[in-house]
Amino acid sequence: MTGATRRALRALSTVLIVAGVLMLADALLTLLWQEPVSAIYATIVQGQLGGDLEKLETRRPTTLDLAALQRLATERRRMAFLARRLRADSDAGAAAGRILIDKIDVDFVLVNGTDGNDLRRGPGIYDDVPFPGAPGTTAIAGHRTTFAAPFRRIDRLRPDDRVIVEMPYGRFTYEVEKTRIVAPTEVSVIKRVKFDRLVLSACHPLYSAAQRIVVFARLVAAQARGAARL
Repeated sequence: MTGATRRALRALSTVLIVAGVLMLADALLTLLWQEPVSAIYATIVQGQLGGDLEKLETRRPTTLDLAALQRLATERRRMAFLARRLRADSDAGAAAGRILIDKIDVDFVLVNGTDGNDLRRGPGIYDDVPFPGAPGTTAIAGHRTTFAAPFRRIDRLRPDDRVIVEMPYGRFTYEVEKTRIVAPTEVSVIKRVKFDRLVLSACHPLYSAAQRIVVFARLVAAQARGAARL
């Protein structure tokens, strides 16, 4: 074996050792915290979405929307109108609002949609459900181990814990009612009930998509913001 061959083999072994250490570190970080590479990506995207949300919050209603709002007598009706308008106007993956859960240190920009690309950007509001402020059940999904893992500790929520969703037109406070573990195909969890409800969902258990953990919360307060305060 020549000297050049030995040096090449030593270099290769060093590369393999380093690669093995990095893979082990990545696995340990994912187990103890979250997947680090996707977390960095999601953090960068969340920063960009924060800027988009600020623009959305300061955007003035169109002349037609303003006329419609002025004909609505209550803030609740104006919030419902603006919720429907934002629902109709939002592109997939676009910033829509913000979710805050003090109990589990959640503070993320919400996006419109829950497909793979949407949830890489942040927690997403399901398609075909109303935005907060419009009557019905709003549903939000989020990752637990990747892409900043917004719902990693969702299993720690207990009855009466508070979840706040801030939309450009209103701030909505919900109190947790219960938690259920269901099959991924269980769609009844987002059905409309007799009161306005928020549903949070994520894969369960950690590192598996075999089931879904679903947290149900009831609307207890709504405060108008922006154009809804005319």
